[in-house]
Amino acid sequence: MTNVGQSRPGLLHHLWMSALISGVLAVVLGVLILVWPGKSIIVAAVFLGIYLVVSGVAQVIFAFSLPVSAASRILLFVSGAASLVLAVLAFRHFGEGYAILLLAIWIGVGFIFRGVATTVAAVSDRHLPGRGWSIFLGVITILAGIIVLAFPFDSLVTLTLVTGIWVVIIGVMEIISSVGIRNDQKKLNELKAGAAA
Repeated sequence: MTNVGQSRPGLLHHLWMSALISGVLAVVLGVLILVWPGKSIIVAAVFLGIYLVVSGVAQVIFAFSLPVSAASRILLFVSGAASLVLAVLAFRHFGEGYAILLLAIWIGVGFIFRGVATTVAAVSDRHLPGRGWSIFLGVITILAGIIVLAFPFDSLVTLTLVTGIWVVIIGVMEIISSVGIRNDQKKLNELKAGAAA
């Protein structure tokens, strides 16, 4: 853990900031979806696209910057790339009804990819800051994807509400995870200061 902190001094700071920003965006998106389920599908699609761009870019960057195994790098990269593809779909077809239903399927697939990538990365690296929260977040994200894919909703509003609830839950878990990572960063800094003294 100390070696990781010494070799990448700013990594933990960027990691917890990225998790915090992603979590806040997810909560804002989820609340917007829940407040205006029927009238804000287009707005929700735009915000979903923004969220997917941010989280996708972050995961692609982490695939190349985090000190994890090759399998974890591949999963992070694939998950980030899938988020970016979903973002393109959200921006390109957000006004078309069938495209929104297709987007819902892609949301479920994207949640599963992201959840698997997050869980595998956390399980494979015992020194990852906020590891327990990352595993929990990964499992919650996988469950969200399975539920969205497993239940074909008759109503787009119902699908929107369920997606909104899951996005809020995932956002809150990302915010909690960012706090855990920040606490681990502070502990690491204290250990380094104590070792230097």
